[in-house]
Amino acid sequence: MKLLEIKIESSYDVEDALAYFATEDLKALGTEARRRSDFEQAGWLHDSTVVDMDDIPNLPDELEFIAYFDEETDPKEMVKLFKDKLAELAGYGLKTAPGEISVDYVADQDWNTVWQKYYHVINLSRHLAIVPEWEDYQPAFKDQEIIRMDPGLAFGTGNHQTTQLAMLGIERAMVKPLTVADVGTGSGILAIAAHKLGAKSVLATDISGESMTAAEENAALNGIHDIALQKTSLLADVDGKFDLIVANILAEILLDLIPQLDSHLNEDGQVIFSGIDYLQLPKIEQALAENSFQIDLKMRAGRWIGLTISRKHD
Repeated sequence: MKLLEIKIESSYDVEDALAYFATEDLKALGTEARRRSDFEQAGWLHDSTVVDMDDIPNLPDELEFIAYFDEETDPKEMVKLFKDKLAELAGYGLKTAPGEISVDYVADQDWNTVWQKYYHVINLSRHLAIVPEWEDYQPAFKDQEIIRMDPGLAFGTGNHQTTQLAMLGIERAMVKPLTVADVGTGSGILAIAAHKLGAKSVLATDISGESMTAAEENAALNGIHDIALQKTSLLADVDGKFDLIVANILAEILLDLIPQLDSHLNEDGQVIFSGIDYLQLPKIEQALAENSFQIDLKMRAGRWIGLTISRKHD
């Protein structure tokens, strides 16, 4: 079975009106909206969400509204009805431009599971693999640690280069059991990686309640129940010091974190930063130097930079 898909590129002003019209008047089988602002705001969050707008295909200027109908529905009639509605809304003074309408037919699928085809095993290193929970994966080395993830929980699945750089940094740093703080934990994947690699203890912080839930559920998926979770901004209100502080956050947020590092880092502790666009690296380098930190190692994947950091040595 197929569905008739009507796509309308318009403005935020008319989203609610279009949804009501499609559902109540035209009896649409379903609607959805793709908003540019959702992607922009995701990059502003004080968590580990990383958004590269250039990587997102066909992103609308403001709003892409989509309505689904039975395949027997007359597409020409639907287009006319939506055009008339847009004209009516414009008459009320609402912005409707560009008002472009397109028609297509899509397969009626189980949308809760169809996205699974895009997520596969990530063989990160000799010691770590990230495996979707439905995959049957047998590592080549028996002692390779497997991190089970449910990508449906979002907030970070290990696919992004920034996450992989941070995980490689953790693996390099974990030469003995360390106390670890994962700042802006998102899905919890870095906290789980640290635990799997032998951390003595792990604290995961995030300002987002959704991230706290996702991190707890992903940890449980891996049989881990002793990662401490704290809902807070960066390291605010966090007690104690750590051997290793990890943060995969956009550079603008890392600049807020840097002044907090000294009071939360043990004497010979290390810091791992990721999520840094290469164009933002000079700002991070300057802030680290001003706070008496030095960069010991730089890693790069595409446009993204990962750093291993320690206090300046006299």
